[in-house]
Amino acid sequence: MNLPNKLTVLRVLFIPAIMIFLLADGIPFRWLIGGLCFGAASLTDMLDGKIARQRNLITDFGKLMDPVADKMLIMSTLICFVQEDICGAWVVVVILFREFLVTSMRMIAADKGKVIAANIWGKIKTVTQMIAIIGIFCSKASGEFSFIPPLVGQLLMIVSNVVLYTAVAATIFSGARYMYDAREFFHDV
Repeated sequence: MNLPNKLTVLRVLFIPAIMIFLLADGIPFRWLIGGLCFGAASLTDMLDGKIARQRNLITDFGKLMDPVADKMLIMSTLICFVQEDICGAWVVVVILFREFLVTSMRMIAADKGKVIAANIWGKIKTVTQMIAIIGIFCSKASGEFSFIPPLVGQLLMIVSNVVLYTAVAATIFSGARYMYDAREFFHDV
């Protein structure tokens, strides 16, 4: 297994640790540690693709698992945020709807021997989702330190929510763009 694929697998392996820190009350600095784990996992997303392209290590495993690992990381964290009453379930539903829709379109295209390539809007969607989640972790972690005024955490949460809603808008736009790019596959319907 090459380095980019190992980084993708590492991203998936971070998920249980993140979930433990998110859902286990009583762990000291759980938001800080969970956020650091999420940040490290997010960093593997940037590194695996960059290394794969630079060293010509692109594999079928990487093409399949890299976006799957992203979705697993983001969705598991957001679902935990819903359980912790940090974000609304509708955010998760919108993102899941888009992911199932795009994946279905890609499967239909693949069945016809075509590829619907990833585009910049999908990357923008993923990056804004990750930034929003990191911001939420920072907001919650700020409350774990007595020397940080509560206003800091409140402001971070407001900014993080704005970024999260921007991510939802990017998710919708990205999904619409994929549907537009796949419009030729609707002729048989």
